[in-house]
Amino acid sequence: MTLFKHISSNEPLKEVIKAAFDTDLPVSGGWGYDCSSATVLENDSDAMQLSQLQHMLASMRAYLEMNMTLPEEERYGSINLNEKKRETIEKEGRVFHKVDYEISAMKESEYAKFIDEYKEGYGKDSFDMEAHFQRRKEATLIRQEPYWFEVTNTIKVSE
Repeated sequence: MTLFKHISSNEPLKEVIKAAFDTDLPVSGGWGYDCSSATVLENDSDAMQLSQLQHMLASMRAYLEMNMTLPEEERYGSINLNEKKRETIEKEGRVFHKVDYEISAMKESEYAKFIDEYKEGYGKDSFDMEAHFQRRKEATLIRQEPYWFEVTNTIKVSE
């Protein structure tokens, strides 16, 4: 099983996100690896649904861990997240969402080869599409990861 390093930075979360993804988000705190490092979702009048914002942040964390912080030959691409479980937890007068995500990804080098193979073979009688997608499935890494969000002060729009 591949282990990815947790993101650590002395810079505020909001600044790291701005530098890496050129976006401003109403957040502070940490990268949500546990309750003590929860990402704090601040009050915001934006109409983005809370679960969409959480998914975006979890995707950013996965992309940083699995791509941007790794040497080129070790990077993953085709990174996708699916929410598997959501819990609301109250602790010491604060409210948290603990969201479990299933993350799928493939090494960038392998993914590029599969795409080329598909483009070359598609529509040809000799191309075994079923075998192609079976090999892609076998080359895909699946991770289960929790992400902790503090939502105490967040205006909860429809989730």
